[in-house]
Amino acid sequence: MKKSASPTRRDRIPCMLADLKMPGALEELDPILQRVDSAQLTAGEAIETLLGAQITLRNNRRLQAAMRSSRLPAVKTLSDFDFTFQPSIRREQIESLHELGFIDRKENVVFLGPPGVGKTHLAIALAISAAQSGRRVYYGTLADLINSLEEAQAASRLQQRLKVLTHPSLLIVDEIGYLPISRTGAMLFFQLMSRRYEHASTVLTSNKSFEEWGDVLGDEVMAAALIDRLLHHCHIVNIRGNSYRVRNHSHLWKQADSEEDESNRRRRRRSLRPQEVAMD
Repeated sequence: MKKSASPTRRDRIPCMLADLKMPGALEELDPILQRVDSAQLTAGEAIETLLGAQITLRNNRRLQAAMRSSRLPAVKTLSDFDFTFQPSIRREQIESLHELGFIDRKENVVFLGPPGVGKTHLAIALAISAAQSGRRVYYGTLADLINSLEEAQAASRLQQRLKVLTHPSLLIVDEIGYLPISRTGAMLFFQLMSRRYEHASTVLTSNKSFEEWGDVLGDEVMAAALIDRLLHHCHIVNIRGNSYRVRNHSHLWKQADSEEDESNRRRRRRSLRPQEVAMD
């Protein structure tokens, strides 16, 4: 009886990857081995590329799961941010934050600046980095978070909701100061921030300076207590610059100005007497 041939190494590797549940590496195995055969990759480079494919798939899955659970409104990354348009930002500070040590130390980050300068972009980019590293994140505007707390309070589930919002390693609180909030809402938000104080990191964005937070919350004493907790362990990024959104539509402003100038010239010519038009 003819003895069956033993599986070759190339036969065993896919089985091993499948057994280890490494679909990303398994999908890229054949093209990587072809590059090894053609001497485009060394054995070490092939292993690195194979593992990199698996890591990429894992990170993409983490990101997809985070987008579903965290309510992030969009995918915005640090590589997409135009630092040349906002020279007031220290790039090294932002890159340092993306190492995520502040989350391990349970520190906060506050982005301050006028509308449109990139505060939300940078906050979401930190959330994306945190999600890709396996940390749990949650995003909400201040108004949305307060609405959820008020609804929970009305349904006698406030403590449960506070627990849910305290748990994520990183909470993004966006758009502080854009919409008015009630005193009850401000008190609920203060409770949330007090619970997260020294327990988990929070990233906040605001178009108001800290001196104006008393007006935002409707209570100077509460605002001072909140700011005191936030700033105890905090990184502040104060952005001074023009709006990205205005920049993206600058051609429309120029076109409108040009059309307005032409309209004014025509109006002026119509108001002149014939001899004045000839001299114009």
